[in-house]
Amino acid sequence: MIEAKDLTKKYGNFFAVKSLDLQLSQGDVFGFIGPNGAGKTTTMRMIATLLDPTWGEAYVGGHSIYTQPRKIRRLVGYMPDFFGVYDDMKVIEYLEFFAASYRIRGEQRRKVCEEVLALVDLTFKRDELANTLSRGQTQRLGLARVLLHDPAVLLLDEPASGLDPRARIKMRELIKRLGDMGKTIMVSSHILPELADVCNKIGIIERGELIVNADVAEVMKKIRSQPVLQVGVQGDIAAAGQLLESLENVDRAQEADGLLRVTLVADQSDYSNLPTALIEAGYRLTLFREEEINLETAFMMLTEGISA
Repeated sequence: MIEAKDLTKKYGNFFAVKSLDLQLSQGDVFGFIGPNGAGKTTTMRMIATLLDPTWGEAYVGGHSIYTQPRKIRRLVGYMPDFFGVYDDMKVIEYLEFFAASYRIRGEQRRKVCEEVLALVDLTFKRDELANTLSRGQTQRLGLARVLLHDPAVLLLDEPASGLDPRARIKMRELIKRLGDMGKTIMVSSHILPELADVCNKIGIIERGELIVNADVAEVMKKIRSQPVLQVGVQGDIAAAGQLLESLENVDRAQEADGLLRVTLVADQSDYSNLPTALIEAGYRLTLFREEEINLETAFMMLTEGISA
């Protein structure tokens, strides 16, 4: 559904996006992760045909961004990270205005507007002025706007930016629901845990380069190939770390926040010898557990030595 080949945007000597390759199928929910300024927005704007690449190619639904931009715009719903609303329009009027621009007419226009309002849980605000909505409600209204023409592809740029925790949860649930509807979704964020439960693929972009591009399951499998343990002991923690590092199945043991963070050798699933060695050496264990793996941990491990 989305394919990019050597997609590049250059400003002078600066690469905003450099040689990006990407392929997403129908129904994929792609988490586009990276710090502010990494190139996420530039990439989305090129795919949405709102910005011309310096070189490279991209296709949406088999249509080239160079030769068939109008066909792509019928397929895509692009939600920027910041947008305004008209001060003097009610919520329903705001949606009807944009539905008219999509050439949705008559009874069908009102029906579509009511349906997207219900989908984003804003029906109770339909007759309120758009500029009176909270930040979270405004974000959901923006998402409703890009759903009016029932796009097959959604490009959502930082949709949860600036939202409170409750609004973030609602936005995640909404993205997950849209993914279940079979839409191809590219959603960017610099906050990693936001995407953990809704994406089946992730890409990590750093300084314009896509340094990780894989299924979430593959990323987690790669990280789990080298388990990390959290170990707490009573006694000389530095000496305990040295003891653990002397064991064959331990790669390294580092002190962090009063605990030992113990990284095992790759593909070692049995670490029952660690507590035995500590207890035999006279240490009392206060904590011994495998560290939980999430996208944030994955990001730090996968970009170690790559990102700044």
